[in-house]
Amino acid sequence: MNLIPTEAAAATPVDQLLTWLSGRGLEVVLIILGSVLLARLVSWIGGRLTDQIDRKYTGGDALVRSEAAKHRHSLTQVLTWVAIVLIYSIAVFFVLDRLGVPVTGLVAPATVLGVGLGFGAQRIVGDVLAGFFIITERQYGFGDVVSITVTGAGEPAMGTVEDVNLRITRMRSSNGEVITVPNGAIAKVVNLSRDWARAVVDVPLPTSVDVNRVNEILREVGREAFRDPALRPLLLDPPSVMGVESLGLEEVNVRVVARTLPGKQFEVGRYLRARIVLAFSRQGLNVQPPAADDAGPAREGDR
Repeated sequence: MNLIPTEAAAATPVDQLLTWLSGRGLEVVLIILGSVLLARLVSWIGGRLTDQIDRKYTGGDALVRSEAAKHRHSLTQVLTWVAIVLIYSIAVFFVLDRLGVPVTGLVAPATVLGVGLGFGAQRIVGDVLAGFFIITERQYGFGDVVSITVTGAGEPAMGTVEDVNLRITRMRSSNGEVITVPNGAIAKVVNLSRDWARAVVDVPLPTSVDVNRVNEILREVGREAFRDPALRPLLLDPPSVMGVESLGLEEVNVRVVARTLPGKQFEVGRYLRARIVLAFSRQGLNVQPPAADDAGPAREGDR
């Protein structure tokens, strides 16, 4: 008696695997490959957009850019990140569907898992919410010089913002250190480069000095600085002499302030100090050594 094997019985596991690969398996591979390529395309487009935003700034300095450009740069980075997450999330659902996993049956377990993660990842949720408001409210952006007070930390973190997304803020200090701060841990932010900045120079002098003469010398220094081709692009108006700021037993402090482009207050302050020392030396006046470093962060004023 001859037994003719049927087509199903004759199919070997290898044949079944090849059949699956030529059908749903091929679809799974195409979905994975397509999601990776699409994510890379979105990342490339996001990088091109941020580069184009940076190139549009005529000054070419990362520290000095318009507020709109800073916001567009940060917003482009966040949208790129969100788009990539969505692409991979949708791809996972399509892959599960092609593999025969009931996606609708995962709704209830996913809900329970989401509630558990909500309780266990409250800090991450807080970071994301804080990052959302930082970006939408334009508190600071890429290229801003900021001083951030972190909850539970002693000294504030200060530096230039290199990246801000929904979860963290990354900045680089003047020493080249990279500082990463979770957005949910930020208690206070001082933006030192919003719209414009102010260079503040306190000149310590002995009490025996003629203050009127000193004020005139400082005004002339300010006029010369405003006429200087190297410094004029950094100044919004001529430096102003505010007069005597503080009075001690042996010295007085005369303050000079200057409105500068964002992020350029430190450079302008160093330039003015050098000019003041040179002018006083020519006039035979001696500048008292400061009791403490007064070259701290320049304060930002109102318009």
